[in-house]
Amino acid sequence: MSMELNKIFGAVLLAGLIAMLTGFASEVLVHPKKTEKNAFVVATPEGQSAGGAPKGGAPAGPAPIAPLMASADPAAGQNAAKACAACHSFDKGGANKVGPNLFNVLGGPKGHMAGFGYSDALVKTGGQWSYDELNKFLYDPKAYAPGTKMSFAGLKKDNDRANVIAYLRSLSDSPQPLPQ
Repeated sequence: MSMELNKIFGAVLLAGLIAMLTGFASEVLVHPKKTEKNAFVVATPEGQSAGGAPKGGAPAGPAPIAPLMASADPAAGQNAAKACAACHSFDKGGANKVGPNLFNVLGGPKGHMAGFGYSDALVKTGGQWSYDELNKFLYDPKAYAPGTKMSFAGLKKDNDRANVIAYLRSLSDSPQPLPQ
């Protein structure tokens, strides 16, 4: 029985070695060349790239938040913010976690929790957490504050961002007035 297992193990080992050596040989023998233009052309509307973004390479960014806030649902935002609960707490007077407590964040200064170690990149943006600032930050935290400690990729869906901001608005003793 043990001789059979040795044969099976040897066969698997030999197959792995052959595959590895074939990979090395292919890298030495094959040198792909880049083509000057794409072999298949994607038809796009004038002024847009193939991904639907405006030409020029820069992403369009988040949609304006004011019109979205009119139909935003704080309950849906609370549900969407469950993903944030791994790093943030939302209760009044709640403890900081990996990220700061987010009670009363809307309208407050960036770096609103005393004693929390905010990244320099975020602190340098300065100012208050307005609707527009939260919208931009939640869309793409790394682009908003390059070098931020926050590893969240962002909320790309406009309605999700508006709902989360509406939920954050509700986490206050005196909620901020809706944007015009």
